[in-house]
Amino acid sequence: MIRQAARRSSLFVVALAAVAATWELYKVVGPETGGEVFGWAILPKSNDRVMPHTWEMIAEFFDSETRGTPLVWQAVLGYAWFTFRLALFGLFVGTVVGVGLAILMARFRVMERGLLPYVIASQTVPLIALAPQIATIAGNWGLPRWAWVSILGAFLAFFPISIAMLKGLSSAPDAAVELMDSYAASWWTTLVKLRLPASMGYLVPGMKLAATASVIGVIVSEISTGLAGGIGRATLQYAAKATSEPAQVYTALIGAGALGLLLYGFVVAMEFALMRNRPQEATG
Repeated sequence: MIRQAARRSSLFVVALAAVAATWELYKVVGPETGGEVFGWAILPKSNDRVMPHTWEMIAEFFDSETRGTPLVWQAVLGYAWFTFRLALFGLFVGTVVGVGLAILMARFRVMERGLLPYVIASQTVPLIALAPQIATIAGNWGLPRWAWVSILGAFLAFFPISIAMLKGLSSAPDAAVELMDSYAASWWTTLVKLRLPASMGYLVPGMKLAATASVIGVIVSEISTGLAGGIGRATLQYAAKATSEPAQVYTALIGAGALGLLLYGFVVAMEFALMRNRPQEATG
């Protein structure tokens, strides 16, 4: 497991270096004012205001956010920590809702036929359009503003969990289900003893997708609701200085990307804790 983690980390560093090299290469060969391909304006601008050098982005982390304020990396770290807590809570709520819906749909097939289309359709609703509605409802209930944002993060997180969990609950071997039936085990006993353990291999990948979805939901919601203190609001603040300090805009984007990786890593750590004691299938 440690060797595999080290290998993945090495590949990530290599991929990151490749992205940086591609960025710098495009700055050399790309048109400064953008360009067209077959009549489509798809080539981005390569001038310094739009695409600062990678070393300029790194150097920006060690400059002051504004005169007399902490360094940018300290500010971004604080923003990311604020958003991380909201995204983690959103992931928790999304997991509870997603697992609950999956169990309900697995228990009653009529519920699956009735609920599943709405679960799928829910992901087609634009989050920006939904944010004011959630804010109004949560405000009427007296919930704090951070709870609105976490709920919107949970809204994106519950979908991959519910779909993965529903698939996992039906993945138990037929022979094992028949054995439980032969012992006259109730559906709930079969769920706890057989179906839930069998679904872990499906739930964890669903949670990995949900972790990044929760971060996206929270960042978009911070921007939509105007909640200050998080990385989403910082992105807007830095974007206002895009002309004078274009590299600073990318520090917030890098912080948001690192935040998604951090929450993803949290799920991977949880996977390791859950799976390390599972019996391995016999080979040979």
